[in-house]
Parts: sequence; C-alpha cells; structure tokens
Amino acid sequence: MTEKDNLAATISAEVAAPEHIQHKKNTGNVEQKVMVQQGTALGKSAPELYSPQDIVKSGLCIGCGSCAAQAQLQGTGASMKFDAYGLYKPEGPSSWYKRRSARFSNTCPFSPKAEKEDELAVRSFPDAPQHSDTVGRFQTAFVGHVLESDFRLQGSSGGMVTWVASELLRKGLIDGVAHVVAVKDPQSDGRFFKYRISRNQDELNEGAKSRYYPVELSDMLRTIKETPGRYAVVALPCMIKAVQLLRKEDAVFRERISFTLGLFCGHMKSAHFAESFAWQMNVPFQQVKEVEYRYKYPDRPANWYNAMLRMEDGKQVNKDWWHLADGDWGAGFFMSSACNFCDDVVSETADVAFGDAWVEPYSSDGKGTNVVVARSALVSGLIVDAIQEGRLQLEVVDGAFVEQTQAAGFRQRREGLAYRLTWAPKGVKPEKRVKPDADRAEQSRKVIYRTRYWISKWSHRMFWLARKTGLAGIYLSWARYAASFYHGIAYHKGNFGEMKKRYLEFKK
Repeated sequence: MTEKDNLAATISAEVAAPEHIQHKKNTGNVEQKVMVQQGTALGKSAPELYSPQDIVKSGLCIGCGSCAAQAQLQGTGASMKFDAYGLYKPEGPSSWYKRRSARFSNTCPFSPKAEKEDELAVRSFPDAPQHSDTVGRFQTAFVGHVLESDFRLQGSSGGMVTWVASELLRKGLIDGVAHVVAVKDPQSDGRFFKYRISRNQDELNEGAKSRYYPVELSDMLRTIKETPGRYAVVALPCMIKAVQLLRKEDAVFRERISFTLGLFCGHMKSAHFAESFAWQMNVPFQQVKEVEYRYKYPDRPANWYNAMLRMEDGKQVNKDWWHLADGDWGAGFFMSSACNFCDDVVSETADVAFGDAWVEPYSSDGKGTNVVVARSALVSGLIVDAIQEGRLQLEVVDGAFVEQTQAAGFRQRREGLAYRLTWAPKGVKPEKRVKPDADRAEQSRKVIYRTRYWISKWSHRMFWLARKTGLAGIYLSWARYAASFYHGIAYHKGNFGEMKKRYLEFKK
C-alpha cells in the first residue's frame, strides 16, 4: 500500500464511523482537520513529514546527495548543484522538491524524524563491549600509524584510512571503495573533488589526504545501486549516517554496502575556502589545478597546517594557515549552517572511524598520527592481526583518550550545541541527542559560540559580495577583523591588545 493509499484508508475509516462516535468527535473545542501534508488525519497525531525544501530553507541541508540519488533512481530529474555560497544543495521539479514524504523524512540525516546515531549504532553494533556518550559504541580504540609501505607518508595523518580500505580489498572482502579523489581538470569540471569508486591499490592511493571541500554522494550511490558488488564507503559522519539510513530502507544498498569508514569531523567547509586561499596567495584561482589543504612537512608539528596550490603551469605556492585570515578552524569560516546542529564528531555509525591525535606527543609528530575507533568486530580483528604482524604501530586506548584528542569538537557539539538549540533558526526544529540548554555554558563560552556562528554566516555573504563585485578586499578586510576579534575572545579573554596584535600580523 502506498503512503497515499494508507492516508485515504484512514480518512475513509473515520468518515464511516458510527453516528454516535462521529457526534462525539464533533463536540467540544477540538478543531478536527485533515492535514495531508503533515500526515495527520482528523486530529490524530502522527510524525511530521518533511520535504527537501523544508530542510534546505531551515539551513539543515548538509548537501549529502542521498535525496537526489533516490529521486534519480526513481526517474525524477533531481541533482545536486553548488549554491551561491559554494555548498551543495538539491535541485529538482517542484513535485519532488516540495513534496513531504516518509521516505525522505526517514533518510535525510538532519531530518528530526530520522533515527538518531545511537539507534543506528545499536542496530549495527549490538555486541560492541564499550560505550560512551561521546565516542559511541565500539570494540577497540587505537592510536598510532601505519608501518608498511608509504601509507603514512601519502596521507595527511597516520595513513590508517587508506590502509583499512586497502586491507579490505586485499582480503577480498569488498570489490570497490567509494571515496573522494581530486578531479583531473577542475576548471572545466567546476569542482576540485568528487566521489569515485576505486578497485585497485593505485586508484585507492589517489584518495589519500584530507579534503576540506564539499562533496556529495548521488552519483556514487546510483553507481552502487546499478552495479552489483560489495563496497566500502569512506565519508564524514553526516554522510555515513545518510548511508546507514538508506541501507535501513533499501535492501540493495544494505546488501552491497558492506563497510563504512568514517572520518572525525570538525565541520564542512564551502568550496569558496579554496578560492580564498588563491586570493591570499595572490594567484588567479582560474589557473589553479590542484589544492592540498594539509601539505605535509614531516619535520614540522602536524598541527601546523600548510595550504598548497599548484597552478596549471606547474608552479606551486604554499602558505601556513596561521597567516590566512580564515585559517583558524575554530572560528568557523565557510562552515555549512547544518554543522551548527550536528552532534556526531567521531562517525558513531561507521564500522571504523579515523581522526587525528590532537594531544601531545602525537600532535608534534609531523609524520602524522591517527586515532582509530573500531566498532565492527571484523575490522577490529583485521587491525589487531596487522599489529601482531608488525604492519601497524598502534596502541590500544580507551574512550576517554579518544574524547581528549577531540576535546574542542566535543565542546562545540555538546555544550555549544545545547546553547545553539535555544536560538535555532525558524523552520524545521532540529531534534538532537543534546537537549536545549542556555545555562550549561559560561558567559564567556556563549560569546565564543555566538561569534563563531556569525562568522560562519557572514563569511559566506561577504565572500559572495566580494566575488560579485570583483573586489577581494571586501571579504579579506572583513575576515581579518573577524578573525582578530575571535582570536582575542577565544584565547585571550577579550583582550583588545591581542586583537590588535593579531590584526597587524595579518596586514604584514
């Protein structure tokens, strides 16, 4: 029975009710309405349904592409396009874009009706022996790096993401890996990175390194649906959640997506972040062929991020993030609005999740060090076997250690989220595992959260205006002031002298 048929049957049953029941329903002050779009019949409560438009207009769309993939597979002309702020959003006919449905409401990762991460994790990892409110359910956690081959050298961190994907291929457990790779001709393609399915080691190696750039899943999901095989998907927490929600609804995806490899996440950046690099390095963005967000210097601390652009003529330019006006990750420049309402830092629904060990002595090791959270017993076993074989240099750690390595992210997604939920934008109201709480954070932290939110929002607008007018200085001048203010309140208790000092550093 279709959703429409179910609703019609419900209405028919109500209309055909005995006369005395009908009379009882019509007495009193309760207004009886049939709300087809909301899924409520004759005053009976039912879960609210949502449309792609509802989620987009509420600032909750992360641009994962799950909705567009489902629409494409059903013959609807939907697609994912960059919006004016360089973030992916769904587009399609009004009959799809504005239609509220149970299918979309159940599979959009930011829909209040979709299952929470905890519920998905219980279903996926029922026997996981360890659990915490921040790290989620897991078998074993590790810290360290890959020893074999040059996995560590090629990766931004310890090389573990590519190693696990490679191991799954080598063991014959999968036929392909869906992961993000650089586009060969970004100026013609209109983007620098995209999803691709790799089926051998050479192809897989092209996906190493961190990509702070928006990507979407629609093409990759359509390929998996149309091409039999077993696949692993590497993605951010929100996208892993989208995949798991889709697997729950669709038997083909459930069968073919065998493993999910999640990444720890601070937030998603807009495509304009890379363009801002070019402005600040004084090179024409139209001639940039390659972007590397974390250029690796093994003799420097891992947390000294360096951006690299390679031009079409082969010229390479580099600049440390510290000297970029929007280079302080915590300030939130170019952050997707949906990230303000996410509570998953460590890919709680993935079979295995990877992050950087941002604690000493690991953060000073320029070669890179991973934190790994294995939630699947099978993946945990593969890692333990490789440690014993001398292929991995990993030590077992507990959930508290993992949480410590991502302390800033958890503060933003727990304390900060609780505060933001008390002043969430109009429209669809996020329903998170964190409850709204305006009293949890100290006043100084509230100022930081407010500032971060407004920097995120206005960085998109100011950059758009600068591009529109062709005056890069509009954005760059604003960004320097904003970053200096954030620096002063976040690290120096609002000291004006430190704000001025930071601003002058940007001017050099």
